[in-house]
Amino acid sequence: MHFMGLLKSLDELLYEVMSWLIFFPITLWRTLTRPLQMMDYSDHELGQTETQQYADTLPPPLFLLVSLLLAHGLELVVVGDSPLIESKRGLAALVHDDTSLLIMRLVVFSIFPLVFATQMVRAQHTELTRDTLRRPFYAQCYAVAPFALAMSVAGILIQIDWLGVQIAGLVLGALALLVFGLVQARWFAQRLNRSLSAGFGHASLAMVGSLVLVLLTSPLFT
Repeated sequence: MHFMGLLKSLDELLYEVMSWLIFFPITLWRTLTRPLQMMDYSDHELGQTETQQYADTLPPPLFLLVSLLLAHGLELVVVGDSPLIESKRGLAALVHDDTSLLIMRLVVFSIFPLVFATQMVRAQHTELTRDTLRRPFYAQCYAVAPFALAMSVAGILIQIDWLGVQIAGLVLGALALLVFGLVQARWFAQRLNRSLSAGFGHASLAMVGSLVLVLLTSPLFT
């Protein structure tokens, strides 16, 4: 019975992983073309029973993880191992393989949904609890995943020793920041029923807070 249970678990795991090949592109396309609708969709899905949630997409945190996994695989193909794996300074000494590097990047990019979700809860004058933070955090994972993927690809292009490709990487990074900022401004304006300029103000505060935390964290890994 134990062996059969193991086979069933492996069967479910294999199906789940292979289904990512279908549902990751679907989720990515929807978040790229309809980011605000996908953030509303995330809120709606959290109100469903657990078995019914995210039936036709990847759950937001998993979508962020798979996006970073895809970017990491692309980096390995294009530029090889990251210099962080070879570095022994600071907390980079803990990054000794691709798995730990991926976890570190997941933590860094998860700062963005955490800070933006916290800003939303505070702007709504709602008590900050695990329950009130969950919905905006999940919604933000849908917004942050394409941003993380684009910024990771931009970083890969910048590492290539060819000026034209490096410029393309800088342009992609700047474009990703611009689009991400616009999406966030509209999200805050929509959720708070405020003007776009007010939404931009909240988004700017959250962006500054996120970047400060990332900058404070990044020296530990370099």
